[in-house]
Amino acid sequence: MSTPYAPLTWLYVPGDRPERFPKAVASGADVVIIDLEDAVAPARKDEARANAVAYLSGARDAGVAVHVRVNDLATGRGRADLAAVGDLADGVRLPKVESAAVLDAVTGAPAYALLESAAGVLAAREIAAHPKVAGVALGEQDLAAELAVADGRALDHLRLQVVLAAAAAHLPPVPMSVFPDVKDEAGLLASCLAGRALGLFGRAAIHPRQIPVIRRAFRPGEEETARAAEIVEAAERAERSGTGAVALPDGRFVDAPIVARARRTLTLAERLADA
Repeated sequence: MSTPYAPLTWLYVPGDRPERFPKAVASGADVVIIDLEDAVAPARKDEARANAVAYLSGARDAGVAVHVRVNDLATGRGRADLAAVGDLADGVRLPKVESAAVLDAVTGAPAYALLESAAGVLAAREIAAHPKVAGVALGEQDLAAELAVADGRALDHLRLQVVLAAAAAHLPPVPMSVFPDVKDEAGLLASCLAGRALGLFGRAAIHPRQIPVIRRAFRPGEEETARAAEIVEAAERAERSGTGAVALPDGRFVDAPIVARARRTLTLAERLADA
């Protein structure tokens, strides 16, 4: 199942905690991700896979997409995960993708490639362009550890590379990686605002309490919404009059991409009106 707009919030839930699956679906997240990888101890991974299969095979809320993060496809466990859930989930998230070649064998649900290493980021353009890829995202904690990066701002250049690769491949906007401190809502908000300025859209969460903060961070402000409404009104006037150029009241002209962005801003503002 696909949503009619780019998802804004993606909530991870451990695959070995099946009692949390319905709660995650009811949390307000756009996408719930059953995690079979990092959130599950090795001894419980088979159990987690069975839990995911059982849940996905049953009746679910049709309004919420449920994805599964499988284990690394370079391992037998990862390939077994994909075989078990690929035709049941609404999407599969593939960790540690480092080349487009690994995607050739993917079947079933739309695939979302997680770039968690230097090699993955360097191959972002080819990975994003692969026909089986529905979206890409960064796995920033693993990437920062590999690069020995202590300041998150040092990752901005890499974030922009992935944003560019996704846009060039006509993929949905790139969501932000998880914010690990569930109690630091101010830090989460500031981080989201910084990511939004880089062209990232939405964020993965590890606790339901983070969802309202993410929604608030990506909600267009009053001034931004008013500006978008002005542009759309000018475009509609131009359409009615048969004028090709769109002129704003202050005399400035805007072209079609600016109008399209303004329409998206108004749609997002309406969608997040209660955030």
